[in-house]
Amino acid sequence: MKYLIAGLGNIGSDYAGTRHNIGFDILDRLCETTDQRFSQDTHGDIAELKFKGRTLILLKPSTYMNRSGKAVRYWLQKAKIPQEHLLVVLDDLNLDFGKIRLRGKSSDGGHNGLKDIDAMLGNNEYARLRFGIGSSFSKGKQVDFVLGKWSAEEHQELGPLMDKSVEAIKTFCTLGLEQAMNAFNRK
Repeated sequence: MKYLIAGLGNIGSDYAGTRHNIGFDILDRLCETTDQRFSQDTHGDIAELKFKGRTLILLKPSTYMNRSGKAVRYWLQKAKIPQEHLLVVLDDLNLDFGKIRLRGKSSDGGHNGLKDIDAMLGNNEYARLRFGIGSSFSKGKQVDFVLGKWSAEEHQELGPLMDKSVEAIKTFCTLGLEQAMNAFNRK
């Protein structure tokens, strides 16, 4: 069985280590647990992992956040992966820092990456893992906050939180969305 795990973010050193790139960072963390490395390919960086009889294709789109759907659609088609085996990993302003939430079909919640994926796939019927980045910004400063670097306190806590997200990804691929939601959506 094949799975496409798409971590959302923006390419380039200006965006590295920002809240908006947590999808990229979580996929990097997952790769660190194996001997695999990302390599450049069509519409993104790709790594392929084997885990408990599953093939996980990790995608970090090079199309920038607002055009993530182009890369996701391309890799679903190229690798012949059914949409129910797609998991999109992204940042979420509506969740407290470090909280993760797995969902199946749901709205884009104002996230431009999800809006584009929905448009390119023609529906919103795929799983997503939302990583809370909080919303501690002043009115009119949302873009600065999202594209900003983690605070020193947040940075210290990121490792274990990303590890939890990696476990959620593995659970999704081996036990399915429902069991992953039950295990990781608790308060």
